[in-house]
Amino acid sequence: MEAIQLSTPPVLSGAMPGIGHLIEFGRNRAGLLQRGLEEVGKVFTVKLGPQNVAVVMGPENHRVFFMETDKKLNIGTSYQFLRAIFGEVFFMAGHDVYLRQKPLITQAFRREKMVHYISVMGREVQEWLDSLDDEGEFEIVETMGWLAQEIAGHALMGDRFQEEIGREFWDLYADLSKSIDPILPPNLPLPKFWRRDRAKERMTQMLMPILEERRAHPEAYNDFLQDFVNARYTDTDEPVEDELLLNMMLGLMFAGHETTAGQAAWNVILLLQHPEYLELVQEEIDRLAPYGQPVDGKLLHALTHMGYAVTETERLRPSADMLMRDVDEEIEVGGYRIPVGWKVQLATELAHRLPELFDEPDYYDPLRFAPGREEDKADRFALVGFGGGMHKCTGMNFANNEISVITTLLLQQFDLELVTRKPHVARSTGANRPSPTIIRYRRKPQLELAVAATPHEAAAGCPHHAA
Repeated sequence: MEAIQLSTPPVLSGAMPGIGHLIEFGRNRAGLLQRGLEEVGKVFTVKLGPQNVAVVMGPENHRVFFMETDKKLNIGTSYQFLRAIFGEVFFMAGHDVYLRQKPLITQAFRREKMVHYISVMGREVQEWLDSLDDEGEFEIVETMGWLAQEIAGHALMGDRFQEEIGREFWDLYADLSKSIDPILPPNLPLPKFWRRDRAKERMTQMLMPILEERRAHPEAYNDFLQDFVNARYTDTDEPVEDELLLNMMLGLMFAGHETTAGQAAWNVILLLQHPEYLELVQEEIDRLAPYGQPVDGKLLHALTHMGYAVTETERLRPSADMLMRDVDEEIEVGGYRIPVGWKVQLATELAHRLPELFDEPDYYDPLRFAPGREEDKADRFALVGFGGGMHKCTGMNFANNEISVITTLLLQQFDLELVTRKPHVARSTGANRPSPTIIRYRRKPQLELAVAATPHEAAAGCPHHAA
């Protein structure tokens, strides 16, 4: 009996001759994909110029997407626009190269290292909080961006790096971020790409003396960066090349702040928009994390309502609303045939709102992750804000701990009010963030005297000052 030839996924309506859905994708990709889900279903085709992109949703299709990565689907070539910045590191490298690098990356985020990272997070957040007046306002998106940079610099690169060159380094990093473009070829003669290349050259000049100092005096340092400098390939016992070290440092600094900043801002915003759940979080903080209580991994684990909130932020406001793969070998997804040369896109944001996985999916409800419900456990690939499979984000715990530390200490010491009532998702070619949002704050009355105390007394009252 002759096998039935599967068809390719149906093309979403509205494709224009020659350019397909390119204009609509650029202007409102969330609306375009939502329209595809409503009109066609969980698998459909979007045309970006001559490029066919199969958009997939649903846990059964997520499973194919992640389990066929590095087999029939290629993650590295999908992110050529990031390779122009970071080179062949992490998921941007070929499969064999990634396997050589993965032990180096995993080492950086092992459990004993996280103890130190959480300590640095608490110290940096507390220094920011101590710099605030007793009452006032701040714009949370810009503030979280700056704070995430401070934490990434101090935690991953060391205090000396952040204090001596951190600000210039992060100013240059802005030119890297602005050059991210998944549509245009990354080497076109455009000003944003020229600025990217100049910035990377200058950052390399700044980082090389640090590497040389670390190699010359390894005994003087005991931190994340030194672990990287000391690292050797497991298969050959050879040291890691300087160029790769530099690219990995740039990539980790990017991952360590770019996505976390937006989700940290959203976590606070969503809590303030939902006062009934904020009460649960606040009661838990007042009971388990009073002012002066050191923040560590044990405490963060005990703050269960905060943990649920952070997970719900990942579900509703994922930093990356789309994940991409190139089709190297024809593959079947959802009863359709995806030919070689196509791309496959997982629409993360919509995938997190499928009613068969999440009850009343458009509503903010962190208790959906509490015992007895645990909607994220319905399927291994239900929640994919940090990816899935072999390439699931290694720094996921770092990011979630950072968001929890920021929100916990902020709510521990300040009463907050959302001035900007309806922030929206500001989509970009990089990580998504909230639109500019003003927060009004007032230091809790019982803490005003403690903060007004002398530096010695303040240090005694809050262990974060001791670092």
